[in-house]
Amino acid sequence: MNLASLLSKERINLSLKTGQKNKVIEELVYMIKEGTDAELIVSTLLKREELGSTGIGKGIAIPHCRSLAVDKLEIAVGKTQKPINFNAIDKKPVSLVFLIIAPPQDPGNQYLITLGKIVQIAKELTKKKLIQKLKSPDEFISLINEIEKGLKKRK
Repeated sequence: MNLASLLSKERINLSLKTGQKNKVIEELVYMIKEGTDAELIVSTLLKREELGSTGIGKGIAIPHCRSLAVDKLEIAVGKTQKPINFNAIDKKPVSLVFLIIAPPQDPGNQYLITLGKIVQIAKELTKKKLIQKLKSPDEFISLINEIEKGLKKRK
């Protein structure tokens, strides 16, 4: 599974203006769905956040859920202009958010595989402080591709 192949530049916003967790989640969802479907997904994600923050630390969050509103795995990525409070496990603000939405029936369990892959890539992004250097969605996808190739070589 290649994360870069799941990304599209239309679903990457590297200059999110909103300064609140709920608004960032909402903005990312609306990059994937609109109307009632989007509202349902936002509600599901916010309920998930109440169970425990998806802020994994080092400035990264991965809000995720399963929803009948999608028929395949969907991903959106956002980078905030200023770090926001996401109640992350390390108590530090978040600036990079990967949103994952998957259907309840998920052949091959792509949802969990994708979540794990994002965690691996996020570690590399933060280790090398690459988040600040991102200028365009195309650059972001290329960077993810490079990191994935590097991770494969290590195995």
